[in-house]
Amino acid sequence: MPIDLWMAPTELHSRTVSLVPLAQSHAADLSEAAADGDLHRLWYTSVPTPEQVPAEIDRRLGLLDAGAMVPFAVLDPAGHAVGMTTYMNIDNGNRRVEIGSTWYRQSVQRTGLNTACKLLMLRHAFGACDAIAVEFRTHRLNRQSRAAIERLGARLDGILRAHMILPNGTIRDTAVYSVTAADWPTVQANLEFMAYR
Repeated sequence: MPIDLWMAPTELHSRTVSLVPLAQSHAADLSEAAADGDLHRLWYTSVPTPEQVPAEIDRRLGLLDAGAMVPFAVLDPAGHAVGMTTYMNIDNGNRRVEIGSTWYRQSVQRTGLNTACKLLMLRHAFGACDAIAVEFRTHRLNRQSRAAIERLGARLDGILRAHMILPNGTIRDTAVYSVTAADWPTVQANLEFMAYR
């Protein structure tokens, strides 16, 4: 792995969630997590089938080695992996990064875990890494994801029309959101209020 990366693997912890470097040791938990709610059946997002989880971990670790992604396993308070998330589209020169390729098992969705996870990642990006902006991207039609991003305090930058071809052959319009360094103090106060009430 390149040693001059602006974003590098780390561990991030709060009382409700931990983010640790993704490893094959998380595969069994993540296979079970992917089966919870048959998340791979959602056509507008990309979640591996339970059987594909080890290959997805290898894919993300390959992107880590290439300096293109910093992948995490998302752990619940008991230490079980309940999902994955990443820093991706890392722009070292401009200190800009996307938080994405995130999914959680259905049973922890809408529990506050996502808010706590994003608070840790944003705090690290703007604090330890001095980011100028953090992006979030999702399918224009993924209303659940868009609502979650908007609840975080990110602002819609725009829609990239006909942005990418999905595995099922449909064309994705991508909604792009961001939090800038100037936004961060207010967004942080809101996320802390949401996470700890």
